[in-house]
Amino acid sequence: MERKIIADINMHESRIALLENGEMVEFQTERTQRERLVGNIYKGKVANILPGMQAAFVDIGLNKNAFLYAGDILVDKSDFVFQNDRIIISNDLEKMGISDMLKQGQDIMIQVLKQPGGSKGARVTTHITLPGRRLVLMPTVDHVGVSRKIENENERERLKLIVDRVRPKGMGLIVRTAAEGMQEEDFISEIKFLARLWEKIKERCEKLSAPRLIHSEEGMVFRTVRDMFTPDVSEFVINDREYYDKVLALTSFIAPEMKKRIKFFDEHYDMFEHYGINEKIDKILQRKVWLKSGGYIVVDETEALTSIDVNTGKYVGENDLQDTILNVNVEAANEIAKQIRLRDISGIIIIDFIDMEKEENRNIVLDTLKVALKLDRTKTSVLGITQLGLVEMTRKKVRRKLSILTKKECPLCGGSGFVDSEESVALRLRREVIKNVNETSFNDFIIELHPSVFDFIMAKKNENDVWLPVIPGKKFFLKPIKTLLVHEINICGIAEDRVREELLKESQMFN
Repeated sequence: MERKIIADINMHESRIALLENGEMVEFQTERTQRERLVGNIYKGKVANILPGMQAAFVDIGLNKNAFLYAGDILVDKSDFVFQNDRIIISNDLEKMGISDMLKQGQDIMIQVLKQPGGSKGARVTTHITLPGRRLVLMPTVDHVGVSRKIENENERERLKLIVDRVRPKGMGLIVRTAAEGMQEEDFISEIKFLARLWEKIKERCEKLSAPRLIHSEEGMVFRTVRDMFTPDVSEFVINDREYYDKVLALTSFIAPEMKKRIKFFDEHYDMFEHYGINEKIDKILQRKVWLKSGGYIVVDETEALTSIDVNTGKYVGENDLQDTILNVNVEAANEIAKQIRLRDISGIIIIDFIDMEKEENRNIVLDTLKVALKLDRTKTSVLGITQLGLVEMTRKKVRRKLSILTKKECPLCGGSGFVDSEESVALRLRREVIKNVNETSFNDFIIELHPSVFDFIMAKKNENDVWLPVIPGKKFFLKPIKTLLVHEINICGIAEDRVREELLKESQMFN
C-alpha cells in the first residue's frame, strides 16, 4: 500500500491529508486564529469548587474557565496526614472530596484534555503527559504502559522490560506503537529530551504567575512528523519552504533515515488540486454518503452525539434478503470507520445498521467495524449492540470536529436543518392578516413574500381553495420578492394613490 502525506501550508491555514493508494483516509486543518489547545500546559488558579459535582473551575487565562474533575487530579500523598497509619493511604485518597484536594485561589499546573466547545470550557487534568515519537513521558506517575495497538504479547513484554530499565526514577512511560521492534538504545535520547523538557516546564511554572500558558503542544505540521510520518509512508510533500526546512531538521533528529522521503512542492498551481484532494474535501461533510453497492449512510451530528444510519438505497441484491442486508452492512461498516476518521467525529456515536435476523451476521458486521477502526490513530471503543439493534461506540476527542472548523450554524434554520414549508408560511400569513389588518385604516395592502410561497397561494386560489381571509372593504395584492427568505413576510398598507398605482403594476391582486 502506497501512503503519502500532503501538507498545504499558507499564512491563513494549514491542511494535511493522508493518502493511501491515492484515496484520502485522514484530513486535518488548522486555522491561524483558531489554535488547538489539547496538550497545552498551564499554570492555573482555582476559581470555584463545586462539591456537589466533585469538580472545580480553573482560570487558565482563556475566555471560559477550564473544568477539572476530581478523578483527573493527582494528589501528593505527602501532603496529607492520616490518623491511623494502618489504613491504606490510597483508599483514603479515593474517599476524599474535591474540597480536600483543592482550595479556592490555589495555583495548580494542569494540561488540557479536551478542546473547549459550545458553552463548555476546556477539560483539564493534573496528570501531565509529554509525547515523543516512540514514548510518552508521564512525570507525575510511576508506571510503565504499552500501546494496545501492539498486539503481540511477547513484544509488549519485551518493550515494557526495556523501558522500565531506562525510565527516569519516579516517572512513568507509555510505549507508543511506533516503538515496535525498537531496541534499548533507540529510546535513550528521546527519554533524555523529554526529561529535560519536563525540567524546563517546572522551572517556568515556578517563575510565572497564574494564569499563564507555560508550555504549548507542537503545531499540526510537527505533530504530523511525530505521529504520522512512519516508515510505511513513502512521501511527505510540503509546499512551504520554511516549514520544509523545519520538517527536515526535525526528521534529522527523530528519524534521519527518512529525510530523503521529504519532498518540496515548488509549483505555482494549487497543491491539493494537483493531487485531487480539493474534490475529496468537498465531499467529506455531505450528510449522505453513497456506497459502491448502491446503499448509503446518513451522518447527523448533534451536540450530544453523532448518529449514523445505514440504508440499502439502490442495492437490491440477488436472491436472499439477509445476504443483501449483510453485504450492505459490511460495506457500510468499513465506510463508517473511514468517515469517522475523515470528519474527526468524537464523543458518543450511535450506528443504526439495517436489522439482521442472524446473530452470526451481526457478529460479522461488528467484527468488520472493529477491524476497520484499528486504522484510526485516535482511541475508539466499540461497546456492542443494544437491545434495539444499535451499535454504541465512542471516540476520544482530541481536536475540534471538521464540521465545527469549516461550517457555522445556519442563521435561517438555527442549525436544525429545517425551514418552514410554504404551507406553514401561508397559514402564518393568514393569521397575521386577521390579527393586524382590521386594526389599521388602510383599505389596500401589498403583501411581499418569497416566490415559492406566492406560487403556493396562487395555485390554491386557482383550485378555489382560498388561503387569505375575506375581509369586507379590504383588498390584498401579492408581490413575489426573490431576495426574501422563505419564512419572511411583509404586509404594507397603501395610502397614496400614486404609490398605489406603482406598486400594483408588479403585484397580483388576490381578492
